[in-house]
Amino acid sequence: MSGTHAPPVPAHFHPGEQGAADPIRLLAIRDTPLSVDEVFAAVQDPAAGGMALFVGTVRSHDGGADVDALGYSAHPTAEAEMRRVAEKTVADFPVRALAAVHRVGDLAIGDLAVVVAVSCPHRAEAFEACRKLIDDLKHEVPIWKHQTFSDGAEEWVGA
Repeated sequence: MSGTHAPPVPAHFHPGEQGAADPIRLLAIRDTPLSVDEVFAAVQDPAAGGMALFVGTVRSHDGGADVDALGYSAHPTAEAEMRRVAEKTVADFPVRALAAVHRVGDLAIGDLAVVVAVSCPHRAEAFEACRKLIDDLKHEVPIWKHQTFSDGAEEWVGA
């Protein structure tokens, strides 16, 4: 009788060294304050040896000018694009868990604008995956920043 058999599993192999079956745990665009604790809790995984978290805040200056006000707007497709970016990160790294939330609306200096986190089997993978996630989110998801400067000038970023 012939059949196909799976190759033997190496003795050092453990399923936790791979990505999780469904690692995308939290994705959202919100008009309410963001929680670092919520994002951190979403990426906890017993098979993760490394967790990386990035928090983007509203700063008081940009390009040498003082910022007085800032608001974020999102295209209706932004959450779908955020999922696409998350799926790409999951495909490129052994992600155990991933979470990303972005704020829209009017924000004050110091407010959290974006929080992303990734857990992976090892720290280097977690750092790399988290950086790719935030970089791709900033470049590919249609969320635009409107800044008003203290001299009255205004600027759209990402539009």
